[in-house]
Amino acid sequence: MSINLTNKERLLLEDQKNHETTCINKYTNYANQAQDSQLKQLFLNNASIEQEHLNSVNSLLSGTVPDLNNKQQSKSSFNANAASSSSKAGMSQVSDEDMCKDMLMTEKYISGTYDTSIFEFRDTNARDVLNHIQKEEQKHGESIYKYMESKGMYKAQ
Repeated sequence: MSINLTNKERLLLEDQKNHETTCINKYTNYANQAQDSQLKQLFLNNASIEQEHLNSVNSLLSGTVPDLNNKQQSKSSFNANAASSSSKAGMSQVSDEDMCKDMLMTEKYISGTYDTSIFEFRDTNARDVLNHIQKEEQKHGESIYKYMESKGMYKAQ
């Protein structure tokens, strides 16, 4: 399905594109640094889904509303090794807990930016795509929260 974007919609999508790219890079870099294999896998899984989000945003930017029922096209384009091609030289080691805190904060922020974008879009199908992405961002936050809670890193008061 084709879509004509307003300037505001295009700018919002460009922001989301930058956010998704940042998430992919952070998740991939943190997966390479994680001490715990369970956390490494969680970060890699989230990076893969963030790649799907980036593909959807790029599709919207090109004027096409992606089909939410056909996600296979997106999954095949994520390559953790390519995404992590940045050298570890110069990177300081961060604790698993600090990486989790950073990604939880990042997911909270990005979920909020999707909320704003959803309300600014005219096209119902585009709004549905953005809403779908936002829900997955919330699931990422939930998975990080659950991991942190299970490891005693997050204590709900």
